[in-house]
Amino acid sequence: MNNTFAKDIIDGLTAKNKHLSSKYFYDDNGSRIFQEIMKMPEYYLTDSEFEILSLQAQQIVEALNFDQPFNIIELGAGDGFKTFKLLEYLVDKAIDFNYIPIDISKEAINILTKKLKERLPKLSIQPKVGDYFKILHETSKTDTPSLLLFLGGNIGNYPEDDALNLLQLFNNNMNTNDKLLIGMDLKKNPITIHNAYYDISGITKRFNLNLLIRINREFDADFKIDDFDFYCHYNPVNGAVKSYIVSLKAQEVHIKKLNTVISFEQNELIWTELSKKYALTEIEALSKQAGFNVKNHFLDCKHYFTDSLWEKLA
Repeated sequence: MNNTFAKDIIDGLTAKNKHLSSKYFYDDNGSRIFQEIMKMPEYYLTDSEFEILSLQAQQIVEALNFDQPFNIIELGAGDGFKTFKLLEYLVDKAIDFNYIPIDISKEAINILTKKLKERLPKLSIQPKVGDYFKILHETSKTDTPSLLLFLGGNIGNYPEDDALNLLQLFNNNMNTNDKLLIGMDLKKNPITIHNAYYDISGITKRFNLNLLIRINREFDADFKIDDFDFYCHYNPVNGAVKSYIVSLKAQEVHIKKLNTVISFEQNELIWTELSKKYALTEIEALSKQAGFNVKNHFLDCKHYFTDSLWEKLA
């Protein structure tokens, strides 16, 4: 049994305002549904970042201004889909670098490594499985400069204080003049954002409700999926998309393996996800708080998304 997951279920579902962490979305089925989300025409994030890394690889590499071989360390590398275009450019230009993808999933790292060795046989790759910060701490002990990649808008899933803490941890495990390329979704027409997260085909609803199916399977719970719905809301003032599971009636759910009964009122919410959208001025303020200086904002053609290049200050 996953003890951390078990504790988070009990803590989250017995809280006054119920909540479950979005990190538990990604069982095998959840990961497959998320692949569907990324292919939706409304879900602009993947295409926007892919465009940046495909069309601006040269500008990104020039902005690094490294005068010696360097490391590219990707945090949460996943399938490497977007990063491939940047790596391909570097290999084609015979630039001397090592690619160090880090992921907690050994399977994901093995698939990524196999794929990259087939497609980019000249790539120097040193895959790592495990904790970001332990591995970053090791790489920061060398004189080799590093570019950290934290892509996909993942920073937006962290509440403000947690986001700042995470970025300060990155900073603490970097050397002066190391760089961080961070993907961040930008504030835009609220309708565009709303449609990306509240799609009419209901894929995002399936993604959220799959979390209840996972709890049923792993903890012998009896969530009746048809008795729950999905809602999401975007606040264009503070840039927060919040996603919720809604209980459609007053009900009790038994989680047998945790020896717990959870009571729901009709229309009670379970908060499942935060996805924060940023203004460029907010990004610059956040980088400064975390001990970085923004060197460049690399934007897609619609200015929906930025991969922002930050430099660690002395």
